[in-house]
Amino acid sequence: MLSDLNFRVIAETMPTFWTGFLSTLSISLAGFAGALAIGILACAMSIQQSRIIRAPAVAYVDLIRATPLLAQLYFLYFGLPILGLGMPELVVGVLALSLNSGAYVGEIIRSGIISIPAGQMEASASSGMTYWQQMRLVILPQALRPMVSPLIGQAIVLVKDSSLLSLISVLELTRTGQTLAVERFMPVEGLTITAVGYLIIYFGLKLAATGWNRISSPAPGH
Repeated sequence: MLSDLNFRVIAETMPTFWTGFLSTLSISLAGFAGALAIGILACAMSIQQSRIIRAPAVAYVDLIRATPLLAQLYFLYFGLPILGLGMPELVVGVLALSLNSGAYVGEIIRSGIISIPAGQMEASASSGMTYWQQMRLVILPQALRPMVSPLIGQAIVLVKDSSLLSLISVLELTRTGQTLAVERFMPVEGLTITAVGYLIIYFGLKLAATGWNRISSPAPGH
């Protein structure tokens, strides 16, 4: 199969693919940063005792998890202009990724927090700490370790999901592969380079997860 690939054309289009690769990285980074902000807010609301505060966060998580990202992307892309909120395709794409991934990030953070024994909160409360001091100084440092690997896993999902932005004409890795397939009539070459780009990002994030697991695992005998 490799012998059938036109490596001359691949070499000629590498600058375009490099641009798409960097675009995918920047889109994914911006989307995950937004997902972290939304996820933290959703988590903070969902663990409150007040039903009025908790209900919107629960509804948001259920709505996002019950609908496909493609439907959410099209809803924002076609729906926002109707409301007078027209935005560039790139902004819409990053917003869709952030909202979608934010629901899962919020659940990851919430799971990490509730995994800490309740006695930790009680002990810190008895020492005179406020609720936010308890979270910042006692709960979150302990919850961070089990949260990082799932968060990296969610980042991998977000990177792959960013390929859907090609459907609204955002120039990223998948879009560059489609362009080569259409303009040069070489779908195999285009999709092969696209797949290689995603594999590079995947193994980079996987390596980060493996490194985190190694440094965060307790030493034998402790």
